[in-house]
Amino acid sequence: MRSFVVTVAADEVDLASDVLWQLGVRAIEERSVDDRVELWTAVGDEREATERAATAMGERWPTRLVETIDDAADTWREFAGPMWVDDGLVVVPAWQPHSFGDGVVEIEIEPGGAFGLGDHPTTLLSLRAARRHLGVGREVLDVGCGTGVIAVMAALIGASCVRAVDVASAAVEATRDNAARNGVGDYVEVDTTPAGELDGTFHLVVANILAPTLVELADDLRRLTSPDGRLVISGILADRHDHVLAALAPMAAERTDVVDGWAAVTLRHRDVRQE
Repeated sequence: MRSFVVTVAADEVDLASDVLWQLGVRAIEERSVDDRVELWTAVGDEREATERAATAMGERWPTRLVETIDDAADTWREFAGPMWVDDGLVVVPAWQPHSFGDGVVEIEIEPGGAFGLGDHPTTLLSLRAARRHLGVGREVLDVGCGTGVIAVMAALIGASCVRAVDVASAAVEATRDNAARNGVGDYVEVDTTPAGELDGTFHLVVANILAPTLVELADDLRRLTSPDGRLVISGILADRHDHVLAALAPMAAERTDVVDGWAAVTLRHRDVRQE
């Protein structure tokens, strides 16, 4: 396994980290080195993935690849634990024993090459927002599916159709594996199809990706959300996402939730009467 390492100034950690999140990484480790900070993550072992990541960081932040001993690369797993979405829904590491009793929906996640458990605040926010609008017979689209936790949750709760897409092949593989692991492999269709090439509409569209990509995909996200459906966006900063909402207009924000400085916004088409 190879780690992707970015060297940044201490006051640019958040900015560089945002670029990495946009690339689809699932965890970032910060290491202080003299007066600089190294951001360690994984972007996949494919040459195209590493080249894309290096290009995204530009000349401003030097990057390098480091061969990582598997045991060291998986150290984070020792500290992973259950992530409670609410009282009746929990995301658990697939490699840990667990039992939460009747009435609790358990989602087992093995990240594989997608890296990380998917317990970033934006994932938690997306899960909570999506669950409010899930139900039997719903058609769901997960844009930027990562480990597949949102797609798996939708299928477990009873969605009739779950479509998941991600630009990263490692994410597609992880989503497919986790859907099968949770017994919903036949209900989740996942691949690398760009959002612009998807057809039809969905009762619920979830896009947990960063602001620049949300703006870029705004037209497609509106188009793919059914007239009476909802669009949930996350991966945006709580105090800096007005430009994203402007790009998604005339859809209107129905609700905003915030955790640790990150936000998830639920939107509806303006011509639909509020329930």
